[in-house]
Amino acid sequence: MKNQLVLKKLAVPFIFLLWLVISPTAIAFAPISSPPALPESCQTNCITLYGKLLGTAGKVPAYSNCKSSCVISTPNQEQGIYTGIKWQCVEFARRWLLVNQGLIYGDVDVAADLWNQITVLTRVSDKKEFPLRAIVNGSPEPPQPGDLLIYSREFLGTGHVAVVSEVNLAQGIVRVVEQNFLNQPWSTNYARQLELIKQKQKYWLLDAYLLGWKRLISNPRAGSSSEADQ
Repeated sequence: MKNQLVLKKLAVPFIFLLWLVISPTAIAFAPISSPPALPESCQTNCITLYGKLLGTAGKVPAYSNCKSSCVISTPNQEQGIYTGIKWQCVEFARRWLLVNQGLIYGDVDVAADLWNQITVLTRVSDKKEFPLRAIVNGSPEPPQPGDLLIYSREFLGTGHVAVVSEVNLAQGIVRVVEQNFLNQPWSTNYARQLELIKQKQKYWLLDAYLLGWKRLISNPRAGSSSEADQ
């Protein structure tokens, strides 16, 4: 009888150890979540593989979105702040503003909505708002570095936003940085170069569907220290 009890006591841990050997996954305390699989539209016929680095504008990298029809509802953050859905044009422009100026704009459904719906930028450090001006393409005022180029919904049903990185009035060129337009690797520190012409004292950027550019009315860095002391 004693021998039978001993055998039973030994059998329980032996069976448990055998189960662990046969099924090693049983020791996992929690399942390891894997990143969501890319949809078919983000894997096939990519201009550049989704998520691949295209170029860098200063300290702000731009990534490939595969092609314009690729949409993945995966949020991105910079400095712990939501910048948008990877790797859309709206996300890049908001991230560029955050890194370079400490500013962000509010949520929009599509990029074209930036033209009418976004009238201010918000400084993340103190939530102070800075108004924006909308300057139509064909204005007496040419684009300036830091302006946001806004494209209408006629472009792919969503519009587009790009950031002006360089302006040369003498040569008639404007260079921009962006995501999800060409989705091609940059050859230098900008994504595209646009032609700028002047006719009858008005400046025109020769790019289809462009509504114009939005610009801060005041410099958010000017007087920031004195304002903080008040």
